[in-house]
Amino acid sequence: MTKRYFITGTDTDIGKTIAACALLQAAARAGHRAAGYKPVAAGCHLTLDGPRNSDALALLANSNITLCYSQVNPLAFIEPTSPHIACHEEGRNIDFSELSNGLRVIEMQSNWIVVEGAGGWFTPLGDELLYSDWVSAERLPVILVIGIKLGCINHALLTALAVRQLGLQLVGWIANYPQPTTHRPQDYLVALRNRLDMPLIGEIPWLSDIDRVSLANYIDLAKIIR
Repeated sequence: MTKRYFITGTDTDIGKTIAACALLQAAARAGHRAAGYKPVAAGCHLTLDGPRNSDALALLANSNITLCYSQVNPLAFIEPTSPHIACHEEGRNIDFSELSNGLRVIEMQSNWIVVEGAGGWFTPLGDELLYSDWVSAERLPVILVIGIKLGCINHALLTALAVRQLGLQLVGWIANYPQPTTHRPQDYLVALRNRLDMPLIGEIPWLSDIDRVSLANYIDLAKIIR
């Protein structure tokens, strides 16, 4: 049975991609056919092969099955902004069927899938569509990435509440340090441990060069429950 997990975060730029890559590395180490999927990416650079997003490229590099870029990131937008704004700028729309069809393709090739969202939990994908609506339709278990910094406790509790209000399973959370220094990080971590009713499955320190580090070392897959 294919395991699928949706990666959301307490904000943008708090480490969803690093956490997703760490999960992929840990799954591959455990013997799974692991694949990353970032169906919507806003913030791409143009190449001779088309638009490319750095987060999607990282997921592609850390998957241990053969995928092409368009399979990992079928909807790529140039401007680094909210996807619904990027859609409007390019005269395009996001259809949930595109996201689901892409997921079905990857499911045929892998048995462990990390789906990385964009921004936070309620990121708009259109005038009336939220990313969370698609996650709910797919009934994806959720892993919450928390950027350990001022404000993270409130953001984490609000996000966890919103996920559960849709009847979705929160299987665990990952603490990531998006800055080289953080004021009172251990106090934040203790507060989160005491208030989040789900396991801490990883703690990723500030890393200046993630390519030189085995991210799998920071993840405990045994703590993910289904």
